[in-house]
Amino acid sequence: MKLNDYEAVIFDLDGSLVDSMWMWKAIDIEYLAGHGIEAPSTLQKDIGGRSFVETAVYFKERFNLKDSVEKIGDDWNKMAWDKYTSEVPLKEGVSDLLEKCEENGIKLGIASSNSTELIKQVLSSHGIMDKFQSIKSGTQVVKGKPAPDIYLTVADELGAEPSKCLVFEDLVDGIKAAKNAGMTVVAVSDDYSRHSDDLKKELADDYIEDYWGFTEE
Repeated sequence: MKLNDYEAVIFDLDGSLVDSMWMWKAIDIEYLAGHGIEAPSTLQKDIGGRSFVETAVYFKERFNLKDSVEKIGDDWNKMAWDKYTSEVPLKEGVSDLLEKCEENGIKLGIASSNSTELIKQVLSSHGIMDKFQSIKSGTQVVKGKPAPDIYLTVADELGAEPSKCLVFEDLVDGIKAAKNAGMTVVAVSDDYSRHSDDLKKELADDYIEDYWGFTEE
């Protein structure tokens, strides 16, 4: 698998570009506790792949919350802001890959289920937002992953054919979304999704523990 075989490289954000999945689990638990609700043990699996808005709708309906979907999303944004700024690191070796893509004239995009505000916050905190020519969030598409919508939208904005897009994803629904879009997918290791590694390897075209070993060889 060679980078020069592709016109664009598209990253999922949480768990793929940045090590942040731990943070969202903590926020979900804290948020529900604030409403006197204990987070179900299956919650992370139940919401995997849903867009930011879809997750807020799910929370409102499942837990019978009185707050509006917009208020739920705003509360999550506030809770995540500081963590994204100071506690969330880039995945190992990803900076090197971004540089290789730039050197080879490969366009870069973000296709994340997260909110636009938080995507821009974490990219800005690491000084890499200007490296991406397309950034799309779960608030900008109707159907979340595993629907291909967000990946097709990013590819279209980058001016790249789906078959010429290489995607890095850490969750099963995200891998399915990119494959449904007709793209090549590399599954990214993440402690949060370790339980589904076998399925990730089965669905994706390749699997990596980190980005250091991803070369043009």
